[in-house]
Amino acid sequence: MNFPSKSIYKRVLLKLSGEVLGGEKGTGIDFKEVRRICEEIKEVHNMEVEIGIVVGGGNIFRGAENEEGEIDRVTGDYMGMLGTVINSLAIQSVLENMGVQTRVLSAIEMKALAEPYIRRRAIRHMEKGRIVVFAGGTGSPYFSTDTASSLRAVETNAEVILKGTKVDGVFDADPFKVKSAKMFPYITYMEALQRNLKIMDSTAFSMCMDNKIPIIVFNITVPGNLLKIMRGEKIGTIVK
Repeated sequence: MNFPSKSIYKRVLLKLSGEVLGGEKGTGIDFKEVRRICEEIKEVHNMEVEIGIVVGGGNIFRGAENEEGEIDRVTGDYMGMLGTVINSLAIQSVLENMGVQTRVLSAIEMKALAEPYIRRRAIRHMEKGRIVVFAGGTGSPYFSTDTASSLRAVETNAEVILKGTKVDGVFDADPFKVKSAKMFPYITYMEALQRNLKIMDSTAFSMCMDNKIPIIVFNITVPGNLLKIMRGEKIGTIVK
């Protein structure tokens, strides 16, 4: 089958986990891996696709998993949000070194580092061909960056959420623990909810379902996967 050289999507929201930016270790920032991902993002951008990016902060700090209880949940969540700002600035720097105009918009105001998130401003940046990186999650504790990606996708009228992970798609069990785990090439929102599959948290998932935004879960660590999706190839799991 011949796939088109142009993208089948005009505006997308790419969700990257912080662990992806951490490379094999999953912690810190592996700039070799960040550069590889940004090269693919640049190729998608060259296809005249408007791109928004939401990045997690799990490679820096994950507030929800503070098991010792030394830090309360709200403080931990804010620390995680600051981790997303660090990752967003890293992505911006690498993309701009490649000649791609990029803007970081933060849900938590920090004028010296990023523009404040304003919906109309974000859309205008996209329309002008700038890649927009949404930092700071939703700006509120108790909401994950998955919820932030769903919210930003709805607000900016994105056609699809591309959830880049370290696994090939959505499985019926953890593929790292269960060798016989089977991947779903396609699954409905309701089936995913009934099976309690950990695609996104329930708030994020419900928002996508209510607004009919499809989610494609794919392995971004495999070179070329992002471009293949943009051209219409069946990569990962489609949830809609």
